Amino acid sequence: MNILKPTATFVALLLSSFSFAQSYVGYAVDNYSGIHGVIDNPSNIVDSRFKTDINIMSGSVFVGSDYYALDFSNIFDENLDIDDNTNLFPSDKNNFFSNAEFVGPSFMFNINDKNSVGIITRVRAFANVNNINGGLYETLNEEFDGVSDFSFDSSNLITNTHAWAEIGFAYGRVLYDDVDHFLKGGITLKLLQGAGVNYFNSPGFSGSYNASTETISTNGSINYGSTIDINNDDDFDFNDLHTGFGADIGITYEWRRDNTTDNKGLNKYLLKVGLSITDIGSITYDNVTQYSFDLNNRTASTVGYDDAEEFLDNNYTSVETTSKQKVNLPTALRLSADYNIHKSIYLSLLGAFSLVQNNTEYTNKINNAVTIAPRLETKWFSFYSPVSFRQYEDFAWGAGFRLGPLTLGSGSILSNMISKESKTADLYLGLKIPIYQSKN
Repeated sequence: MNILKPTATFVALLLSSFSFAQSYVGYAVDNYSGIHGVIDNPSNIVDSRFKTDINIMSGSVFVGSDYYALDFSNIFDENLDIDDNTNLFPSDKNNFFSNAEFVGPSFMFNINDKNSVGIITRVRAFANVNNINGGLYETLNEEFDGVSDFSFDSSNLITNTHAWAEIGFAYGRVLYDDVDHFLKGGITLKLLQGAGVNYFNSPGFSGSYNASTETISTNGSINYGSTIDINNDDDFDFNDLHTGFGADIGITYEWRRDNTTDNKGLNKYLLKVGLSITDIGSITYDNVTQYSFDLNNRTASTVGYDDAEEFLDNNYTSVETTSKQKVNLPTALRLSADYNIHKSIYLSLLGAFSLVQNNTEYTNKINNAVTIAPRLETKWFSFYSPVSFRQYEDFAWGAGFRLGPLTLGSGSILSNMISKESKTADLYLGLKIPIYQSKN
Protein backbone atom coordinates (compact mmCIF):
# COMPACT_ATOMS: atom_id res chain seq x y z
CA MET A 1 0.00 0.00 0.00
CA ASN A 2 1.37 3.42 -0.99
CA ILE A 3 -0.79 6.13 0.50
CA LEU A 4 1.44 8.91 -0.84
CA LYS A 5 1.47 7.60 -4.39
CA PRO A 6 -1.10 10.10 -5.80
CA THR A 7 0.89 13.09 -4.58
CA ALA A 8 4.26 11.72 -5.65
CA THR A 9 2.97 10.51 -9.01
CA PHE A 10 1.26 13.79 -9.70
CA VAL A 11 4.35 15.85 -8.93
CA ALA A 12 6.43 13.54 -11.13
CA LEU A 13 3.89 14.06 -13.90
CA LEU A 14 4.32 17.81 -13.58
CA LEU A 15 8.07 17.49 -14.08
CA SER A 16 8.00 14.99 -16.91
CA SER A 17 5.09 16.53 -18.84
CA PHE A 18 5.45 20.21 -18.05
CA SER A 19 6.22 21.28 -21.61
CA PHE A 20 3.35 19.29 -23.03
CA ALA A 21 0.61 20.78 -20.89
CA GLN A 22 -2.47 22.08 -22.65
CA SER A 23 -5.54 24.30 -22.24
CA TYR A 24 -8.16 26.30 -24.22
CA VAL A 25 -7.04 29.80 -23.16
CA GLY A 26 -8.22 32.55 -25.54
CA TYR A 27 -10.21 30.36 -27.93
CA ALA A 28 -13.63 30.01 -26.31
CA VAL A 29 -14.49 33.73 -26.66
CA ASP A 30 -14.19 33.55 -30.47
CA ASN A 31 -17.63 33.83 -32.12
CA TYR A 32 -16.63 30.83 -34.24
CA SER A 33 -15.54 28.63 -31.33
CA GLY A 34 -18.83 26.71 -31.49
CA ILE A 35 -18.89 23.75 -29.12
CA HIS A 36 -15.99 25.14 -27.07
CA GLY A 37 -17.83 28.40 -26.49
CA VAL A 38 -20.80 26.39 -25.19
CA ILE A 39 -18.53 24.56 -22.74
CA ASP A 40 -17.60 27.92 -21.17
CA ASN A 41 -21.10 29.44 -21.40
CA PRO A 42 -24.15 27.42 -22.55
CA SER A 43 -25.92 30.55 -23.85
CA ASN A 44 -23.36 30.68 -26.68
CA ILE A 45 -25.20 27.84 -28.39
CA VAL A 46 -27.99 30.13 -29.64
CA ASP A 47 -27.61 32.96 -32.19
CA SER A 48 -24.34 31.38 -33.27
CA ARG A 49 -22.42 32.06 -36.48
CA PHE A 50 -22.89 28.36 -37.26
CA LYS A 51 -25.86 26.58 -38.70
CA THR A 52 -24.25 23.45 -37.30
CA ASP A 53 -20.94 22.83 -35.56
CA ILE A 54 -19.62 19.27 -35.41
CA ASN A 55 -16.61 18.57 -33.20
CA ILE A 56 -14.54 15.64 -34.42
CA MET A 57 -11.95 15.73 -31.67
CA SER A 58 -10.13 18.22 -29.49
CA GLY A 59 -7.78 18.02 -26.55
CA SER A 60 -6.72 20.38 -23.80
CA VAL A 61 -4.37 20.09 -20.81
CA PHE A 62 -3.18 22.66 -18.26
CA VAL A 63 -0.45 22.01 -15.70
CA GLY A 64 1.70 23.91 -13.24
CA SER A 65 2.71 24.66 -9.67
CA ASP A 66 3.99 27.45 -7.45
CA TYR A 67 6.78 25.15 -6.20
CA TYR A 68 8.58 24.42 -9.47
CA ALA A 69 9.48 27.01 -12.13
CA LEU A 70 11.00 25.78 -15.38
CA ASP A 71 13.31 27.52 -17.86
CA PHE A 72 12.00 26.58 -21.32
CA SER A 73 14.83 28.25 -23.25
CA ASN A 74 16.75 24.96 -23.50
CA ILE A 75 13.77 22.62 -23.57
CA PHE A 76 14.74 21.08 -26.94
CA ASP A 77 18.40 20.63 -26.01
CA GLU A 78 19.26 16.93 -26.20
CA ASN A 79 21.58 17.39 -23.21
CA LEU A 80 18.92 19.07 -21.11
CA ASP A 81 19.32 18.63 -17.36
CA ILE A 82 15.94 19.20 -15.71
CA ASP A 83 17.56 20.02 -12.35
CA ASP A 84 19.68 22.78 -13.92
CA ASN A 85 16.61 24.27 -15.62
CA THR A 86 14.33 24.16 -12.59
CA ASN A 87 14.02 26.67 -9.76
CA LEU A 88 12.31 25.75 -6.48
CA PHE A 89 10.06 28.03 -4.46
CA PRO A 90 9.16 26.13 -1.27
CA SER A 91 6.63 27.80 1.02
CA ASP A 92 4.38 26.81 3.89
CA LYS A 93 1.53 26.23 1.43
CA ASN A 94 2.66 25.13 -2.02
CA ASN A 95 0.25 23.99 -4.72
CA PHE A 96 0.37 21.66 -7.73
CA PHE A 97 -2.40 21.50 -10.30
CA SER A 98 -3.34 19.89 -13.58
CA ASN A 99 -6.43 19.33 -15.67
CA ALA A 100 -6.95 17.63 -18.99
CA GLU A 101 -9.90 16.90 -21.22
CA PHE A 102 -10.79 15.26 -24.49
CA VAL A 103 -13.89 16.51 -26.30
CA GLY A 104 -15.26 13.68 -28.38
CA PRO A 105 -17.93 13.62 -31.09
CA SER A 106 -20.25 16.55 -30.35
CA PHE A 107 -22.62 18.77 -32.27
CA MET A 108 -24.87 21.83 -32.01
CA PHE A 109 -27.52 23.17 -34.38
CA ASN A 110 -30.31 25.73 -34.62
CA ILE A 111 -33.93 24.63 -34.26
CA ASN A 112 -35.07 28.10 -35.33
CA ASP A 113 -34.04 31.74 -34.86
CA LYS A 114 -34.62 31.65 -31.10
CA ASN A 115 -33.76 28.08 -30.05
CA SER A 116 -30.69 25.86 -30.39
CA VAL A 117 -29.66 22.47 -29.00
CA GLY A 118 -26.55 20.34 -28.84
CA ILE A 119 -24.89 17.25 -27.39
CA ILE A 120 -21.35 17.44 -26.00
CA THR A 121 -19.22 14.45 -24.98
CA ARG A 122 -16.11 14.89 -22.85
CA VAL A 123 -13.57 12.86 -20.86
CA ARG A 124 -11.93 14.88 -18.10
CA ALA A 125 -9.30 14.51 -15.39
CA PHE A 126 -8.29 16.90 -12.60
CA ALA A 127 -5.49 16.72 -10.05
CA ASN A 128 -4.90 19.23 -7.26
CA VAL A 129 -2.39 19.28 -4.42
CA ASN A 130 -3.17 22.25 -2.19
CA ASN A 131 -1.39 23.60 0.89
CA ILE A 132 1.51 21.17 0.92
CA ASN A 133 4.46 22.30 3.04
CA GLY A 134 7.23 22.90 0.51
CA GLY A 135 10.02 22.45 3.04
CA LEU A 136 8.68 19.08 4.16
CA TYR A 137 8.17 17.97 0.57
CA GLU A 138 11.73 18.95 -0.31
CA THR A 139 13.08 17.13 2.75
CA LEU A 140 11.25 13.92 1.85
CA ASN A 141 12.64 14.12 -1.69
CA GLU A 142 16.14 14.47 -0.25
CA GLU A 143 15.46 11.57 2.17
CA PHE A 144 16.55 13.73 5.13
CA ASP A 145 20.11 13.86 3.77
CA GLY A 146 22.01 16.85 5.19
CA VAL A 147 18.85 18.48 6.54
CA SER A 148 19.04 20.90 9.49
CA ASP A 149 16.47 21.24 12.27
CA PHE A 150 13.10 22.44 11.01
CA SER A 151 9.44 22.48 11.98
CA PHE A 152 6.41 22.29 9.73
CA ASP A 153 2.65 22.76 9.70
CA SER A 154 0.81 20.84 7.00
CA SER A 155 -2.55 20.72 8.75
CA ASN A 156 -4.51 21.82 5.67
CA LEU A 157 -2.92 19.60 3.03
CA ILE A 158 -5.60 18.53 0.55
CA THR A 159 -5.10 16.48 -2.61
CA ASN A 160 -7.69 15.16 -5.03
CA THR A 161 -7.33 13.29 -8.32
CA HIS A 162 -10.54 12.59 -10.21
CA ALA A 163 -11.38 11.26 -13.68
CA TRP A 164 -14.80 11.10 -15.30
CA ALA A 165 -16.73 11.17 -18.57
CA GLU A 166 -19.79 13.26 -19.30
CA ILE A 167 -22.54 13.65 -21.88
CA GLY A 168 -24.04 17.14 -21.92
CA PHE A 169 -27.43 18.07 -23.36
CA ALA A 170 -27.31 21.79 -24.14
CA TYR A 171 -30.18 24.16 -24.86
CA GLY A 172 -30.15 27.89 -25.50
CA ARG A 173 -32.87 30.45 -26.15
CA VAL A 174 -33.07 34.10 -27.14
CA LEU A 175 -34.76 35.87 -24.20
CA TYR A 176 -34.94 39.45 -25.46
CA ASP A 177 -34.19 41.08 -28.81
CA ASP A 178 -34.68 44.64 -30.00
CA VAL A 179 -32.62 47.15 -31.98
CA ASP A 180 -30.00 47.93 -29.32
CA HIS A 181 -30.31 45.19 -26.72
CA PHE A 182 -30.09 41.41 -26.98
CA LEU A 183 -30.20 38.78 -24.23
CA LYS A 184 -29.88 35.01 -24.44
CA GLY A 185 -29.63 32.19 -21.92
CA GLY A 186 -28.57 28.57 -21.92
CA ILE A 187 -28.20 25.45 -19.82
CA THR A 188 -26.32 22.19 -20.20
CA LEU A 189 -27.55 19.18 -18.23
CA LYS A 190 -24.85 16.56 -17.83
CA LEU A 191 -24.87 12.84 -17.19
CA LEU A 192 -21.62 12.08 -15.38
CA GLN A 193 -19.78 8.77 -15.35
CA GLY A 194 -17.03 8.65 -12.72
CA ALA A 195 -14.00 6.44 -13.36
CA GLY A 196 -12.37 6.90 -9.96
CA VAL A 197 -10.98 9.20 -7.31
CA ASN A 198 -7.94 9.39 -5.03
CA TYR A 199 -7.81 11.84 -2.14
CA PHE A 200 -5.43 12.69 0.67
CA ASN A 201 -5.83 15.04 3.62
CA SER A 202 -3.95 15.70 6.84
CA PRO A 203 -6.08 17.15 9.68
CA GLY A 204 -3.85 18.79 12.28
CA PHE A 205 -0.67 17.35 10.74
CA SER A 206 2.38 19.19 12.12
CA GLY A 207 5.76 18.34 13.55
CA SER A 208 9.48 19.00 13.80
CA TYR A 209 12.74 17.37 12.77
CA ASN A 210 15.75 17.03 15.08
CA ALA A 211 18.92 16.72 13.01
CA SER A 212 21.17 15.69 15.92
CA THR A 213 19.03 12.66 16.81
CA GLU A 214 17.71 12.13 13.25
CA THR A 215 14.13 11.88 14.49
CA ILE A 216 10.85 13.44 13.46
CA SER A 217 8.07 14.23 15.95
CA THR A 218 4.52 14.49 14.66
CA ASN A 219 0.95 15.35 15.62
CA GLY A 220 -2.36 15.07 13.81
CA SER A 221 -3.47 12.45 11.33
CA ILE A 222 -3.28 11.46 7.66
CA ASN A 223 -6.21 10.10 5.65
CA TYR A 224 -6.02 8.54 2.22
CA GLY A 225 -8.96 7.22 0.22
CA SER A 226 -9.33 5.62 -3.18
CA THR A 227 -11.78 3.76 -5.39
CA ILE A 228 -9.01 1.57 -6.80
CA ASP A 229 -6.87 -1.19 -5.31
CA ILE A 230 -3.85 0.77 -4.14
CA ASN A 231 -2.07 -2.38 -3.01
CA ASN A 232 -1.75 -3.39 -6.68
CA ASP A 233 -1.16 0.17 -7.97
CA ASP A 234 -4.24 -0.07 -10.21
CA ASP A 235 -5.32 2.76 -12.52
CA PHE A 236 -8.74 4.36 -12.86
CA ASP A 237 -11.20 2.05 -14.62
CA PHE A 238 -13.59 3.44 -17.24
CA ASN A 239 -15.27 0.03 -17.35
CA ASP A 240 -16.51 0.43 -13.77
CA LEU A 241 -18.36 3.75 -13.83
CA HIS A 242 -20.35 5.56 -11.16
CA THR A 243 -23.23 7.83 -12.13
CA GLY A 244 -23.71 11.46 -11.19
CA PHE A 245 -25.43 14.55 -12.53
CA GLY A 246 -24.22 18.05 -13.28
CA ALA A 247 -25.11 21.29 -15.01
CA ASP A 248 -23.74 24.50 -16.52
CA ILE A 249 -25.85 27.67 -16.78
CA GLY A 250 -25.15 30.97 -18.47
CA ILE A 251 -26.48 34.21 -19.94
CA THR A 252 -25.10 36.65 -22.50
CA TYR A 253 -26.04 40.29 -23.10
CA GLU A 254 -25.15 42.19 -26.27
CA TRP A 255 -25.26 45.93 -26.81
CA ARG A 256 -26.13 46.30 -30.48
CA ARG A 257 -25.83 50.01 -30.97
CA ASP A 258 -28.12 51.13 -33.80
CA ASN A 259 -28.21 47.65 -35.30
CA THR A 260 -29.94 47.59 -38.70
CA THR A 261 -29.31 44.03 -39.91
CA ASP A 262 -30.80 40.64 -39.12
CA ASN A 263 -28.12 38.77 -41.08
CA LYS A 264 -27.42 35.54 -39.16
CA GLY A 265 -23.86 35.35 -40.45
CA LEU A 266 -22.76 38.68 -38.97
CA ASN A 267 -21.80 39.75 -35.46
CA LYS A 268 -24.07 42.63 -34.47
CA TYR A 269 -22.71 43.81 -31.14
CA LEU A 270 -20.41 46.58 -30.07
CA LEU A 271 -20.10 45.05 -26.59
CA LYS A 272 -20.92 41.51 -25.45
CA VAL A 273 -20.97 40.48 -21.77
CA GLY A 274 -21.36 36.91 -20.52
CA LEU A 275 -21.78 35.22 -17.14
CA SER A 276 -21.88 31.51 -16.41
CA ILE A 277 -21.49 28.98 -13.62
CA THR A 278 -19.97 25.72 -14.79
CA ASP A 279 -19.57 22.27 -13.27
CA ILE A 280 -22.41 22.28 -10.77
CA GLY A 281 -22.87 18.72 -9.52
CA SER A 282 -21.20 15.64 -8.09
CA ILE A 283 -20.54 11.92 -8.42
CA THR A 284 -21.07 9.48 -5.55
CA TYR A 285 -18.76 6.47 -5.30
CA ASP A 286 -20.11 3.45 -3.42
CA ASN A 287 -16.98 1.69 -2.19
CA VAL A 288 -14.18 4.06 -1.26
CA THR A 289 -11.46 2.49 0.87
CA GLN A 290 -9.87 4.92 3.32
CA TYR A 291 -6.73 4.45 5.40
CA SER A 292 -6.35 6.68 8.45
CA PHE A 293 -2.98 7.05 10.23
CA ASP A 294 -2.76 8.39 13.78
CA LEU A 295 0.37 10.57 14.07
CA ASN A 296 -0.36 12.12 17.47
CA ASN A 297 2.52 12.42 19.95
CA ARG A 298 4.82 10.15 17.99
CA THR A 299 8.58 10.37 17.49
CA ALA A 300 10.18 8.19 14.83
CA SER A 301 13.74 7.68 13.62
CA THR A 302 14.53 8.73 10.05
CA VAL A 303 17.74 6.68 9.90
CA GLY A 304 17.58 4.52 6.78
CA TYR A 305 14.56 6.43 5.44
CA ASP A 306 13.80 5.25 1.90
CA ASP A 307 10.20 6.14 1.10
CA ALA A 308 7.09 7.49 2.82
CA GLU A 309 5.10 4.26 2.43
CA GLU A 310 7.58 2.12 4.31
CA PHE A 311 8.17 4.83 6.92
CA LEU A 312 4.47 5.15 7.75
CA ASP A 313 3.88 1.40 7.81
CA ASN A 314 6.82 0.84 10.17
CA ASN A 315 6.13 3.68 12.59
CA TYR A 316 2.38 4.31 12.72
CA THR A 317 -0.84 2.33 12.94
CA SER A 318 -3.65 2.70 10.43
CA VAL A 319 -7.37 1.96 10.37
CA GLU A 320 -9.05 0.81 7.16
CA THR A 321 -12.71 1.68 6.42
CA THR A 322 -14.98 1.42 3.38
CA SER A 323 -17.85 3.83 2.72
CA LYS A 324 -19.67 6.00 0.19
CA GLN A 325 -18.06 9.28 -0.82
CA LYS A 326 -19.54 12.18 -2.78
CA VAL A 327 -17.01 13.98 -4.99
CA ASN A 328 -18.00 17.44 -6.19
CA LEU A 329 -17.13 18.91 -9.57
CA PRO A 330 -14.74 21.91 -9.87
CA THR A 331 -17.50 24.53 -9.83
CA ALA A 332 -16.45 27.87 -11.30
CA LEU A 333 -17.77 31.34 -12.09
CA ARG A 334 -16.86 32.63 -15.56
CA LEU A 335 -17.20 36.22 -16.74
CA SER A 336 -16.49 37.65 -20.17
CA ALA A 337 -16.61 41.00 -21.96
CA ASP A 338 -15.89 41.29 -25.68
CA TYR A 339 -15.57 44.66 -27.42
CA ASN A 340 -15.66 45.14 -31.19
CA ILE A 341 -12.94 47.75 -31.79
CA HIS A 342 -13.27 47.94 -35.57
CA LYS A 343 -14.74 45.49 -38.07
CA SER A 344 -12.83 42.21 -37.44
CA ILE A 345 -10.75 43.48 -34.50
CA TYR A 346 -11.91 42.54 -30.99
CA LEU A 347 -10.62 42.90 -27.45
CA SER A 348 -11.88 40.59 -24.71
CA LEU A 349 -11.57 40.54 -20.93
CA LEU A 350 -12.15 37.14 -19.33
CA GLY A 351 -12.32 35.96 -15.74
CA ALA A 352 -12.44 32.41 -14.40
CA PHE A 353 -12.85 32.05 -10.64
CA SER A 354 -13.12 28.90 -8.57
CA LEU A 355 -16.14 28.60 -6.30
CA VAL A 356 -14.24 25.91 -4.37
CA GLN A 357 -11.86 26.90 -1.57
CA ASN A 358 -8.31 25.48 -1.35
CA ASN A 359 -9.08 23.58 1.86
CA THR A 360 -12.26 21.89 0.58
CA GLU A 361 -12.04 18.10 0.70
CA TYR A 362 -13.29 15.64 -1.93
CA THR A 363 -13.32 18.05 -4.84
CA ASN A 364 -11.08 19.71 -7.40
CA LYS A 365 -10.77 23.36 -8.33
CA ILE A 366 -9.69 25.49 -11.25
CA ASN A 367 -7.03 28.16 -10.90
CA ASN A 368 -8.32 31.72 -10.78
CA ALA A 369 -7.27 33.76 -13.81
CA VAL A 370 -7.96 37.06 -15.52
CA THR A 371 -7.18 37.23 -19.24
CA ILE A 372 -6.97 40.07 -21.75
CA ALA A 373 -7.09 38.83 -25.34
CA PRO A 374 -6.90 40.92 -28.53
CA ARG A 375 -8.31 39.03 -31.51
CA LEU A 376 -8.55 39.18 -35.29
CA GLU A 377 -11.71 37.29 -36.25
CA THR A 378 -13.09 36.41 -39.66
CA LYS A 379 -15.31 33.63 -40.92
CA TRP A 380 -12.49 31.25 -41.84
CA PHE A 381 -9.62 32.57 -39.77
CA SER A 382 -8.97 33.94 -36.29
CA PHE A 383 -5.77 34.86 -34.48
CA TYR A 384 -5.58 35.73 -30.79
CA SER A 385 -2.84 36.51 -28.27
CA PRO A 386 -4.12 36.18 -24.68
CA VAL A 387 -2.31 37.72 -21.72
CA SER A 388 -3.28 36.07 -18.42
CA PHE A 389 -2.70 36.87 -14.78
CA ARG A 390 -3.05 33.53 -13.05
CA GLN A 391 -3.34 32.50 -9.44
CA TYR A 392 -0.09 31.94 -7.53
CA GLU A 393 1.64 34.99 -9.02
CA ASP A 394 1.92 33.61 -12.53
CA PHE A 395 1.94 35.66 -15.73
CA ALA A 396 1.22 33.95 -19.05
CA TRP A 397 1.27 35.21 -22.63
CA GLY A 398 0.14 32.98 -25.44
CA ALA A 399 -1.06 32.79 -29.03
CA GLY A 400 -3.45 30.69 -31.06
CA PHE A 401 -5.29 30.50 -34.35
CA ARG A 402 -8.36 29.03 -35.99
CA LEU A 403 -8.11 28.12 -39.67
CA GLY A 404 -11.38 26.66 -40.92
CA PRO A 405 -11.77 23.29 -39.17
CA LEU A 406 -8.41 23.43 -37.34
CA THR A 407 -7.63 25.16 -34.05
CA LEU A 408 -4.22 25.24 -32.37
CA GLY A 409 -2.93 27.41 -29.57
CA SER A 410 -1.47 27.93 -26.13
CA GLY A 411 -2.20 30.45 -23.43
CA SER A 412 1.43 30.50 -22.29
CA ILE A 413 3.74 29.61 -25.20
CA LEU A 414 5.20 33.11 -25.65
CA SER A 415 5.87 33.75 -21.97
CA ASN A 416 7.34 30.27 -21.63
CA MET A 417 9.78 31.06 -24.45
CA ILE A 418 11.07 34.27 -22.87
CA SER A 419 10.76 33.57 -19.14
CA LYS A 420 13.32 31.61 -17.15
CA GLU A 421 10.79 30.84 -14.41
CA SER A 422 7.59 29.50 -16.00
CA LYS A 423 5.15 28.07 -13.47
CA THR A 424 2.33 27.02 -15.80
CA ALA A 425 2.03 25.76 -19.36
CA ASP A 426 -0.76 24.77 -21.73
CA LEU A 427 -1.51 23.74 -25.30
CA TYR A 428 -4.73 22.86 -27.13
CA LEU A 429 -5.70 21.33 -30.45
CA GLY A 430 -9.06 20.85 -32.14
CA LEU A 431 -10.59 19.59 -35.37
CA LYS A 432 -14.20 20.17 -36.38
CA ILE A 433 -16.65 20.39 -39.28
CA PRO A 434 -18.01 23.97 -39.30
CA ILE A 435 -21.19 24.71 -41.24
CA TYR A 436 -21.52 28.48 -41.25
CA GLN A 437 -24.51 30.75 -41.39
CA SER A 438 -24.78 32.44 -44.78
CA LYS A 439 -24.12 36.17 -45.11
CA ASN A 440 -27.04 37.47 -47.14
